[in-house]
Amino acid sequence: MRFCLKSLAIFLLCFSAHYNCVAEDLPGAHTGQNPPSTATSNPEAPAVIEADSLVGQKDNQIEATGDATIRQGGQSIHADHLLYQQSSHEADAQGSVVLQQDGNTMSGPHLLFNLDSGVGKMEQPQFYLKENNARGSADQLHIQDRQHYTMDKATYTTCPAGDQDWFLKMGTLEIDRTRQIGTAWNASVEFKGVPILYSPWMDFPLNDQRKSGFLAPTFGGTVAGGSELTLPFYWNIAPNFDATIAPRVMTKRGLMLNNEFRYLEPGYQGELHVDELPNDAIANRSRQLLSLKHNQALGDTLNGYVNATRVGDDGYFRDLGDAVNITSQVNVLQEGGLNYISGAWTAVLRVQRYQTLQDPAAPIVVPYARLPQLSVGTQQNRSGMNLAFAGEYVDFSHPVLVNGSRLVLNPSVGYPLIDNSAFYLTPKVALHSTYYTMGANNTGALPNATRTLPILSMDSGVAFERESNMFGGDYLQTFEPRAFYVYIPYRDQSALPNFDSAQADFNFTQIFTENRFSGSDRIGDADQITLAATSRLLDQRSGAERLKVMMGERFSLKAPQVNLVAPATSSGRSDILLAAAGQVTRAWSLDSEIQFDPNQSHAQLYNIAAHYRPEAGEVFNTGYRFQRDTLRQIDFSTQWPLSSRWDMVGRWNYSLQDARILEAIAGLEYNQSCWTLRLVAQRFATATQQTNTGIFLQLELNDFVKVGADPLSMLKQSVTGYTKLNDGPAGKPAQVLQ
Repeated sequence: MRFCLKSLAIFLLCFSAHYNCVAEDLPGAHTGQNPPSTATSNPEAPAVIEADSLVGQKDNQIEATGDATIRQGGQSIHADHLLYQQSSHEADAQGSVVLQQDGNTMSGPHLLFNLDSGVGKMEQPQFYLKENNARGSADQLHIQDRQHYTMDKATYTTCPAGDQDWFLKMGTLEIDRTRQIGTAWNASVEFKGVPILYSPWMDFPLNDQRKSGFLAPTFGGTVAGGSELTLPFYWNIAPNFDATIAPRVMTKRGLMLNNEFRYLEPGYQGELHVDELPNDAIANRSRQLLSLKHNQALGDTLNGYVNATRVGDDGYFRDLGDAVNITSQVNVLQEGGLNYISGAWTAVLRVQRYQTLQDPAAPIVVPYARLPQLSVGTQQNRSGMNLAFAGEYVDFSHPVLVNGSRLVLNPSVGYPLIDNSAFYLTPKVALHSTYYTMGANNTGALPNATRTLPILSMDSGVAFERESNMFGGDYLQTFEPRAFYVYIPYRDQSALPNFDSAQADFNFTQIFTENRFSGSDRIGDADQITLAATSRLLDQRSGAERLKVMMGERFSLKAPQVNLVAPATSSGRSDILLAAAGQVTRAWSLDSEIQFDPNQSHAQLYNIAAHYRPEAGEVFNTGYRFQRDTLRQIDFSTQWPLSSRWDMVGRWNYSLQDARILEAIAGLEYNQSCWTLRLVAQRFATATQQTNTGIFLQLELNDFVKVGADPLSMLKQSVTGYTKLNDGPAGKPAQVLQ
């Protein structure tokens, strides 16, 4: 029979043993209720003892044997044999002892523990920490209180029980649950029995908080830089300030210092990067990068920002970058400004310039700087009318091209004649006025000029719906024709400068806009109508768009005379746009667009991509991009399991036009229960006649440390749908070494 130390029967037992039983120590002594199995975390709560046998002894001592448990304030001790001193709250537990405190568990053969102060010690403990599902063992456990433990000759791992693939081996381990920090002395990390890291002092967070110290080193290499080793130091300066100093050793180039400082205040935030390679052994010069991103709140309606980067030379990213998105940077932004929002009005004042990084084999024109640019706009609905205004003043500056300033005023009014879910008809009238003042470098003697053009448009559409059971499913099929008419009279604009206009891409968004040019320096004359239709197949149960098919074409009633490039034909017909996309099945999705020239009966451009993703970690992407006379590219990428543990990842992006590889990736991942090994090779184009090759080798010990070069950001960017297979609870931080 099992006994609980409570109620009148236990009181009589205490009395017959000739000692006093303190009622305040016994919850339920007056109520007769069993305490809950999970007690509150109040350390002053009374204690409860349960056992197969309870015996009261002299000097206020209680002996519990057989499946004995004592609970108090969120902590409990379970043992085969238990002695409890009521006066001092001391517990002496022996045989299969388990101490539980706020979700953490320590087990061992013997425990001396004070339930009141939380001080105690345990021999040969096995422990479990709930904060990060870690476990380990030690020769001796010293408990200072409920939040502070010290262990002698301890091990630590996040591997599940029975798995010792990796562990942290320490002379001493200190656990501080108040600060959520673990500190290890004389520590080494062993993987498969082989030491891979050593530190005389190592500390690591038990949750997702930030902690100063050396981060795990990364190593790898590229053809351009040779073998590399980076040892970052993270400095948690304050809750709202931190810095990372990362020395990067490249065998071919030398020692580079990458420095990042971040700050966060109620009224502002930002980050500063200062990178320096004092003496590049290959380039025979110093290499620098300076970057600042800053956002500043200046009131309820006004905020400011700075987003500026500058590098020391044109080849900085091509030589020192290790990813396609970094090495492909051409125009580096340098911008600062103010944003104002009040009601329906917005205003932006900014200065903007670019540092253009030239490829000697393919030089490009340097963009204009805007010094400054002021934009003002609003959109409002008044008495059923859609009122809009867009105004802009820009002072354009360029070292060799003509300089000048431009003022644009563009008010518009739209009035929906019909506006409901099935049909709409909206006429719109706008007035585009532009004023130019010429400045320096005006070698063509362009005069100051003014241009004012009315713009008339009419947008209309209708949506038809019907239920459909095609393909054996329950679908809603739509048919949505649309007509868009634009009239803009012709104005000769050959004497106007061109600061920022270009021929806009011809796509389903652009064909429903008034101007066929981007920017404001060219306003295309138009007497044209665009006809298009969209049909959708919607799954009525899930709402998923299984298929969307679109078709559109623009018809000019009069041949346009304002052009930046010579028109391909004067027939009045534009290219035909065709598109099909959708989640065809649970695993298959499709995305395609074709631009077909009906005058020459051939395709001008098409992009076709298909994605197969039956499960997370199983993805195959294929695509083909074609643009007549300029682009032909094949693209394959995949992440696919080879076995229960092995996965492959790869990409092959090849230009048929240039007969060269743009990016190639090949890699393997091995996933165990508590660690992952990644080996990835990448080759990518950094310039017209330049490529780079990098090797990534990374060992990730789950929820603890990553050792080696990290390929994850590169894989997520290059392989659409890539999944990190060993993701555990969110927010687990990286290991910090001291």
